[in-house]
Amino acid sequence: MAAATDALGRADELAGLAAAVSGCTRCPLAAGRTQVVFGSGDPAADLMFVGEAPGFHEDQQGVPFVGQAGKLLERLLAGIGLERREVYIANVIKCRPPGNRDPQPEEIEACEGYLFRQVELIQPRVVATLGNFATKLLSGKPTGITRVHGQEQATTVGGRSVLLYPLYHPAAALYTPAMLKVLESDFARLPELLGRETAPAAPPEPLLRVVTEAPVQLGLF
Repeated sequence: MAAATDALGRADELAGLAAAVSGCTRCPLAAGRTQVVFGSGDPAADLMFVGEAPGFHEDQQGVPFVGQAGKLLERLLAGIGLERREVYIANVIKCRPPGNRDPQPEEIEACEGYLFRQVELIQPRVVATLGNFATKLLSGKPTGITRVHGQEQATTVGGRSVLLYPLYHPAAALYTPAMLKVLESDFARLPELLGRETAPAAPPEPLLRVVTEAPVQLGLF
């Protein structure tokens, strides 16, 4: 009963945070958005996906991963017996950058606290980063997704010890069958990771340092 009450309390806090973030003006991205894309899914999910930033369709609908990449993500989830409603999906940045460019350091600084608070409230066991940008940011390391995909690492996000699990971004696999096979293979390990005990982890290196060292377009892989 206490656990259920705690989960309900955290869900209420998450909803309150979403309402507060909907009016955020901390960075210039607020001027060009249609709406904030906070996140969606189970507020007590064991598995949380983190992408980079909303695109056109997400900005219009206010929900992350609703385009073709989102449909592929749902298909990959179905392949391991999960539905979208059973996980939580969010982005590092909550507003669409112009032209879908990479977020800038000052935009990350203004927005990252929201993501950390989401992780703190949702309490996922596994945080799966989708693509190069989210992976470098949350791991605190400059190593690209091509080298680290499918390799879990214990780390701390939002003050919580989690298993960070880098994955290729679904958009990168939409038209590349070989990459889709790799993504399917990496997804197949998620049930096993969700069953593990999460070991304590040291905090990652400062996030903005990584971004400052790599100001070029990071891409999807």
